[in-house]
Amino acid sequence: MNLSNLKPPAGQKHSKRRVGRGMGSGRGKTSGRGHKGQHSVSGSSLMRGFEGGQMPLHRRLPKRGFTNIFRKEYAVVNVGRLEKLGGDAFDPNRLVELGVVKKLRAGLKVLGAGELTRKITVTAHVFSKSALEKIQAAGGKAEVIGAGGK
Repeated sequence: MNLSNLKPPAGQKHSKRRVGRGMGSGRGKTSGRGHKGQHSVSGSSLMRGFEGGQMPLHRRLPKRGFTNIFRKEYAVVNVGRLEKLGGDAFDPNRLVELGVVKKLRAGLKVLGAGELTRKITVTAHVFSKSALEKIQAAGGKAEVIGAGGK
């Protein structure tokens, strides 16, 4: 077998439909568009969602909610996850290297789910209250990067 023997599977290739090529073709004269009507003439196009003059679905449904454009999406990691990792110092770049965090987004946020029994140093942008308490109770340090606020 070589490249000159390759063929597509049977039935995959179709010849182009040639419309308007005489009455004998079965698609002559009106070329399958019928007589009169909205789509019979060239240049006819409708907007997406057009329902023949009926109020379109996207306008019938009520508007709900609101998107906060100032929202910050943090990469989150729990204290219990840090407990299982090797080492005693963690910062955002180290967690990305370890594969705990895929993308940093607006920064790293440490949450308090899980137990912490050993002394660790964590550097992150934001800490939850419970995470802060657990880290300090275990004798560790929690360092905030930048003016990370709440």
